[in-house]
Amino acid sequence: MVDIATGESDEPKAPLDKNPEARRALAPPAHVSTSFIERSNLTMRMNMRRFTRLTNAFSKKIENHAATVALHFQFYNFARPHKSLKNPYPRTPAMAAGVDDHIWSLLEIAALLDS
Repeated sequence: MVDIATGESDEPKAPLDKNPEARRALAPPAHVSTSFIERSNLTMRMNMRRFTRLTNAFSKKIENHAATVALHFQFYNFARPHKSLKNPYPRTPAMAAGVDDHIWSLLEIAALLDS
């Protein structure tokens, strides 16, 4: 029987070592490609000097650091047209994903701070 409040069942569960489906679901994939995350890290390091070594542009407060990362990704995804997405017209990743319909200006991004 399933408890409506918690969604948990009172039926005993098979241990993972005796459940082959659960073991397969937890097994690591045969090949893991890190190229996408490495490219994202490189783009972030090149656009924000806070992520390069031996720089004086570091954040003393974690809140400032988080705000800088958020601003970078807001600009990168909503205001910066990408060359690889130019067909049929210059687009941002947000436009390509169908999240937005125009390229944001810096004034629109700054207006988010006021709200």
